[in-house]
Amino acid sequence: MAPPLFQVDDLHVSVEGTPILKGVDLVVDAGQVHALMGPNGSGKSTLANSLLGNPAYEVTSGRILFKGEDITDWPADVRGKAGVFLAFQYPEEIPGVPVAQFLRQALSARRGMDLSVLELRVSIMEWMKRLGIDPAFGDRYLNEGFSGGEKKRNEVLQMAILEPDIAILDETDSGLDIDALGVVARGVQAVRETRPDLGVLVVTHYHRILDQLPPDVVHLLVDGRIVTSGGPELAVQIEQEGYEAWR
Repeated sequence: MAPPLFQVDDLHVSVEGTPILKGVDLVVDAGQVHALMGPNGSGKSTLANSLLGNPAYEVTSGRILFKGEDITDWPADVRGKAGVFLAFQYPEEIPGVPVAQFLRQALSARRGMDLSVLELRVSIMEWMKRLGIDPAFGDRYLNEGFSGGEKKRNEVLQMAILEPDIAILDETDSGLDIDALGVVARGVQAVRETRPDLGVLVVTHYHRILDQLPPDVVHLLVDGRIVTSGGPELAVQIEQEGYEAWR
Protein backbone atom coordinates (compact mmCIF):
# COMPACT_ATOMS: atom_id res chain seq x y z
CA MET A 1 0.00 0.00 0.00
CA ALA A 2 1.36 3.41 -1.03
CA PRO A 3 2.18 5.89 1.75
CA PRO A 4 0.04 9.04 2.12
CA LEU A 5 0.92 11.92 -0.19
CA PHE A 6 1.62 14.28 2.70
CA GLN A 7 1.84 13.53 6.39
CA VAL A 8 2.60 15.62 9.47
CA ASP A 9 3.48 13.68 12.64
CA ASP A 10 3.38 15.34 16.08
CA LEU A 11 4.90 18.56 14.71
CA HIS A 12 6.22 21.09 17.23
CA VAL A 13 7.49 24.40 15.86
CA SER A 14 8.99 27.46 17.57
CA VAL A 15 9.58 30.97 16.26
CA GLU A 16 12.42 32.91 17.93
CA GLY A 17 12.26 30.48 20.83
CA THR A 18 8.49 30.75 21.36
CA PRO A 19 6.55 27.49 20.85
CA ILE A 20 3.74 28.02 18.31
CA LEU A 21 2.77 24.52 17.11
CA LYS A 22 2.35 22.00 19.91
CA GLY A 23 1.90 18.62 18.27
CA VAL A 24 0.09 18.79 14.90
CA ASP A 25 -0.97 15.58 13.11
CA LEU A 26 -2.28 15.76 9.57
CA VAL A 27 -2.58 13.41 6.59
CA VAL A 28 -3.48 14.58 3.06
CA ASP A 29 -3.97 11.87 0.45
CA ALA A 30 -3.63 12.34 -3.31
CA GLY A 31 -6.63 14.10 -4.82
CA GLN A 32 -7.98 15.35 -1.49
CA VAL A 33 -8.80 18.91 -0.45
CA HIS A 34 -8.22 19.62 3.24
CA ALA A 35 -9.15 22.89 4.93
CA LEU A 36 -7.30 24.16 7.98
CA MET A 37 -9.31 26.76 9.90
CA GLY A 38 -8.61 28.62 13.10
CA PRO A 39 -8.71 32.02 14.80
CA ASN A 40 -5.96 34.59 14.33
CA GLY A 41 -2.80 33.59 16.19
CA SER A 42 -3.68 29.89 16.26
CA GLY A 43 -0.61 28.88 14.22
CA LYS A 44 -2.10 28.45 10.73
CA SER A 45 0.56 30.43 8.84
CA THR A 46 3.28 28.94 11.06
CA LEU A 47 2.17 25.50 9.87
CA ALA A 48 2.09 26.60 6.20
CA ASN A 49 5.60 28.10 6.45
CA SER A 50 6.93 25.06 8.30
CA LEU A 51 5.58 22.71 5.63
CA LEU A 52 7.46 24.64 2.97
CA GLY A 53 10.68 24.79 5.01
CA ASN A 54 10.92 28.47 5.89
CA PRO A 55 14.14 28.62 8.00
CA ALA A 56 12.61 31.20 10.38
CA TYR A 57 10.36 28.42 11.71
CA GLU A 58 12.25 25.89 13.84
CA VAL A 59 10.91 22.34 14.00
CA THR A 60 11.74 21.26 17.55
CA SER A 61 10.19 17.77 17.27
CA GLY A 62 7.99 15.69 15.01
CA ARG A 63 8.39 15.21 11.28
CA ILE A 64 6.99 16.02 7.83
CA LEU A 65 6.67 13.21 5.27
CA PHE A 66 6.14 13.64 1.51
CA LYS A 67 5.28 10.45 -0.38
CA GLY A 68 6.66 8.49 2.58
CA GLU A 69 10.01 10.32 2.65
CA ASP A 70 11.05 12.41 5.66
CA ILE A 71 11.52 15.97 4.35
CA THR A 72 11.67 17.71 7.75
CA ASP A 73 15.26 18.88 7.16
CA TRP A 74 14.94 19.61 3.44
CA PRO A 75 15.46 23.28 2.45
CA ALA A 76 12.55 25.13 0.83
CA ASP A 77 13.99 25.03 -2.71
CA VAL A 78 14.46 21.25 -2.58
CA ARG A 79 10.86 20.79 -1.39
CA GLY A 80 9.66 23.05 -4.21
CA LYS A 81 11.57 21.07 -6.83
CA ALA A 82 10.17 17.83 -5.40
CA GLY A 83 6.58 19.04 -5.84
CA VAL A 84 5.55 20.97 -2.71
CA PHE A 85 3.92 24.33 -3.55
CA LEU A 86 2.97 27.20 -1.23
CA ALA A 87 0.70 30.06 -2.35
CA PHE A 88 1.57 32.95 -0.05
CA GLN A 89 -0.85 35.09 1.89
CA TYR A 90 1.18 38.15 0.85
CA PRO A 91 3.07 37.35 -2.39
CA GLU A 92 6.29 39.33 -2.74
CA GLU A 93 7.01 41.78 -5.53
CA ILE A 94 10.09 40.97 -7.62
CA PRO A 95 10.96 44.03 -9.76
CA GLY A 96 12.79 43.36 -13.02
CA VAL A 97 11.65 39.74 -13.36
CA PRO A 98 8.74 39.27 -15.82
CA VAL A 99 6.09 36.69 -14.88
CA ALA A 100 6.88 34.49 -17.92
CA GLN A 101 10.62 34.53 -17.11
CA PHE A 102 9.95 33.62 -13.46
CA LEU A 103 7.75 30.69 -14.53
CA ARG A 104 10.44 29.48 -16.95
CA GLN A 105 13.13 29.54 -14.27
CA ALA A 106 10.90 27.86 -11.68
CA LEU A 107 9.75 25.09 -14.01
CA SER A 108 13.31 24.55 -15.32
CA ALA A 109 14.45 24.05 -11.71
CA ARG A 110 11.53 21.72 -10.99
CA ARG A 111 12.22 19.55 -14.06
CA GLY A 112 15.99 19.73 -13.82
CA MET A 113 16.34 20.93 -17.41
CA ASP A 114 16.63 24.34 -19.03
CA LEU A 115 13.40 25.29 -20.79
CA SER A 116 12.90 28.25 -23.09
CA VAL A 117 10.08 30.77 -22.68
CA LEU A 118 8.99 29.69 -26.17
CA GLU A 119 8.47 26.09 -24.95
CA LEU A 120 6.30 27.38 -22.14
CA ARG A 121 4.43 30.11 -24.00
CA VAL A 122 1.55 27.95 -25.26
CA SER A 123 0.94 26.49 -21.80
CA ILE A 124 1.18 29.92 -20.14
CA MET A 125 -1.22 31.52 -22.65
CA GLU A 126 -3.68 28.66 -22.30
CA TRP A 127 -3.72 28.92 -18.52
CA MET A 128 -3.98 32.71 -18.57
CA LYS A 129 -7.08 32.33 -20.71
CA ARG A 130 -8.58 29.76 -18.32
CA LEU A 131 -7.83 31.96 -15.31
CA GLY A 132 -9.15 35.15 -16.93
CA ILE A 133 -5.71 36.80 -16.97
CA ASP A 134 -4.80 39.41 -19.60
CA PRO A 135 -2.12 37.93 -21.96
CA ALA A 136 0.03 41.06 -21.40
CA PHE A 137 0.36 39.89 -17.80
CA GLY A 138 3.27 37.59 -18.71
CA ASP A 139 5.49 40.57 -19.55
CA ARG A 140 4.80 42.45 -16.29
CA TYR A 141 7.28 42.27 -13.43
CA LEU A 142 6.28 39.66 -10.84
CA ASN A 143 3.60 41.11 -8.52
CA GLU A 144 4.85 44.69 -9.07
CA GLY A 145 1.82 46.97 -9.06
CA PHE A 146 -0.54 43.96 -9.04
CA SER A 147 -3.88 44.23 -7.29
CA GLY A 148 -4.64 41.72 -4.53
CA GLY A 149 -6.74 39.67 -6.95
CA GLU A 150 -4.01 39.71 -9.61
CA LYS A 151 -1.40 38.51 -7.11
CA LYS A 152 -3.61 35.60 -6.07
CA ARG A 153 -4.45 34.67 -9.68
CA ASN A 154 -0.75 34.75 -10.43
CA GLU A 155 -0.20 32.24 -7.59
CA VAL A 156 -2.80 29.93 -9.17
CA LEU A 157 -1.07 30.39 -12.55
CA GLN A 158 2.21 29.30 -10.93
CA MET A 159 0.48 26.27 -9.43
CA ALA A 160 -0.92 25.33 -12.85
CA ILE A 161 2.41 25.67 -14.67
CA LEU A 162 4.64 24.06 -12.02
CA GLU A 163 2.39 20.98 -11.62
CA PRO A 164 3.11 20.28 -7.94
CA ASP A 165 1.88 17.18 -6.11
CA ILE A 166 0.72 19.07 -3.02
CA ALA A 167 -0.43 22.72 -2.94
CA ILE A 168 -0.65 24.63 0.33
CA LEU A 169 -2.78 27.76 -0.04
CA ASP A 170 -2.00 30.09 2.88
CA GLU A 171 -5.04 32.36 3.32
CA THR A 172 -5.30 32.82 -0.45
CA ASP A 173 -8.74 34.32 0.17
CA SER A 174 -7.55 37.15 2.44
CA GLY A 175 -8.29 40.62 1.10
CA LEU A 176 -10.32 39.39 -1.89
CA ASP A 177 -13.82 40.53 -2.79
CA ILE A 178 -16.35 37.84 -3.65
CA ASP A 179 -15.73 38.08 -7.42
CA ALA A 180 -11.94 37.72 -7.11
CA LEU A 181 -12.45 34.90 -4.63
CA GLY A 182 -14.61 33.07 -7.18
CA VAL A 183 -11.95 33.46 -9.87
CA VAL A 184 -9.26 32.04 -7.57
CA ALA A 185 -11.44 29.13 -6.38
CA ARG A 186 -12.45 28.23 -9.95
CA GLY A 187 -8.79 28.44 -10.96
CA VAL A 188 -7.78 25.95 -8.28
CA GLN A 189 -10.62 23.65 -9.38
CA ALA A 190 -9.45 23.93 -13.02
CA VAL A 191 -5.93 22.85 -11.96
CA ARG A 192 -7.45 19.93 -10.02
CA GLU A 193 -9.40 18.85 -13.11
CA THR A 194 -6.18 18.58 -15.12
CA ARG A 195 -4.29 17.03 -12.20
CA PRO A 196 -6.79 14.87 -10.26
CA ASP A 197 -4.07 13.51 -7.93
CA LEU A 198 -3.15 16.99 -6.69
CA GLY A 199 -3.49 17.27 -2.92
CA VAL A 200 -4.62 20.67 -1.61
CA LEU A 201 -4.39 22.13 1.89
CA VAL A 202 -6.41 25.35 2.15
CA VAL A 203 -5.42 27.45 5.16
CA THR A 204 -8.23 29.92 5.82
CA HIS A 205 -9.88 32.05 8.47
CA TYR A 206 -13.24 32.10 6.69
CA HIS A 207 -15.78 29.64 5.36
CA ARG A 208 -16.55 31.48 2.11
CA ILE A 209 -13.76 30.01 -0.09
CA LEU A 210 -14.90 26.52 0.94
CA ASP A 211 -18.31 27.16 -0.65
CA GLN A 212 -16.52 27.18 -4.01
CA LEU A 213 -13.66 24.82 -3.19
CA PRO A 214 -15.42 22.07 -1.20
CA PRO A 215 -13.09 20.25 1.21
CA ASP A 216 -13.02 16.52 1.91
CA VAL A 217 -11.79 17.15 5.45
CA VAL A 218 -11.87 20.24 7.69
CA HIS A 219 -9.43 20.68 10.60
CA LEU A 220 -9.70 23.23 13.38
CA LEU A 221 -6.40 24.57 14.76
CA VAL A 222 -6.56 26.33 18.13
CA ASP A 223 -3.50 27.38 20.14
CA GLY A 224 -1.09 25.29 18.07
CA ARG A 225 -3.09 22.05 18.10
CA ILE A 226 -5.73 20.51 15.86
CA VAL A 227 -8.62 20.22 18.31
CA THR A 228 -11.14 18.57 15.97
CA SER A 229 -11.56 17.37 12.38
CA GLY A 230 -14.64 16.57 10.32
CA GLY A 231 -16.37 16.95 6.98
CA PRO A 232 -17.55 20.15 5.25
CA GLU A 233 -20.27 20.52 7.88
CA LEU A 234 -17.58 21.42 10.44
CA ALA A 235 -16.72 24.56 8.46
CA VAL A 236 -20.40 25.56 8.48
CA GLN A 237 -20.58 24.95 12.24
CA ILE A 238 -17.49 27.10 12.83
CA GLU A 239 -18.99 29.87 10.69
CA GLN A 240 -22.22 29.79 12.70
CA GLU A 241 -20.80 29.36 16.20
CA GLY A 242 -17.42 31.05 15.96
CA TYR A 243 -14.23 29.71 17.53
CA GLU A 244 -15.11 30.32 21.17
CA ALA A 245 -16.75 26.89 21.59
CA TRP A 246 -13.37 25.17 21.03
CA ARG A 247 -11.09 27.48 23.01
